[in-house]
Amino acid sequence: MIFVTVGTQLPFERLIEAVDLWAAEHPETEVFAQVGETRYQAKHMTCVEKLGPGEYTEKFNQADVVVSHVGMGTIISGLEHAKPLVLMPRLAEKGEHRNNHQLGTAEKFSKYKQIQFVNTAQELNTAISACLATKLSPEQGCPETSVNLIKKLKSFVNEE
Repeated sequence: MIFVTVGTQLPFERLIEAVDLWAAEHPETEVFAQVGETRYQAKHMTCVEKLGPGEYTEKFNQADVVVSHVGMGTIISGLEHAKPLVLMPRLAEKGEHRNNHQLGTAEKFSKYKQIQFVNTAQELNTAISACLATKLSPEQGCPETSVNLIKKLKSFVNEE
């Protein structure tokens, strides 16, 4: 199952449309998306506007691949649970965020093999298919990601 999450702050129609295109080409794969407020009506995946914390965790844990914006919460959870991540940065010039900080975050985390950063629907299509073809085991995640590091990152993120 592919789990897509865009957070709740701003719409991210470019990502949702790209995943919907992928889902149209891969009807054998379940795609579940938390889409926030959006005008785009997906035709090839199950969508909800919001998820409660328990539902979010359940979907995240069930996922073979997680597709999202470049949010620290998603990155931390992905590293913690050895989930393959396909992440598309929100861009300020497209009205997807207030600034381009997600590009900087993508650059900082580009060394992690379980995270693939994409900018286009074509790149997303290739990345999702590649992630599904080479499933990660927990040992293949990030061996340098310790419980203490994750706790420190969560603490830092939650201070705001």
